Amino acid sequence: MLSKEEVMHVAHLARIEIDEEELEKYQRDLKILFDEIDKIKDLDDFDEDRMFSPCENAFDLDRRNVEVDKDNLLLNVPKKKGNFIEVPVMINE
Repeated sequence: MLSKEEVMHVAHLARIEIDEEELEKYQRDLKILFDEIDKIKDLDDFDEDRMFSPCENAFDLDRRNVEVDKDNLLLNVPKKKGNFIEVPVMINE
């Protein structure tokens, strides 16, 4: 079982405040959680190198190979200079 100091450290890392009653509950809950993790690690077939995500790269889903016609894009721009969109200054120098 985790010590009270260890549970308080975890609570600090999680940026939560816990009282004495919650401390004992978290001690029990974290012990159960770590026991389950140990069971997984004790499996004969457990191999960290074979752990994978069901999605190879989640960021690939956001990419599209869509070409944008710059002339059509600039049609609805309120201010432009040549092929550039003019935006208001946001930083005072």
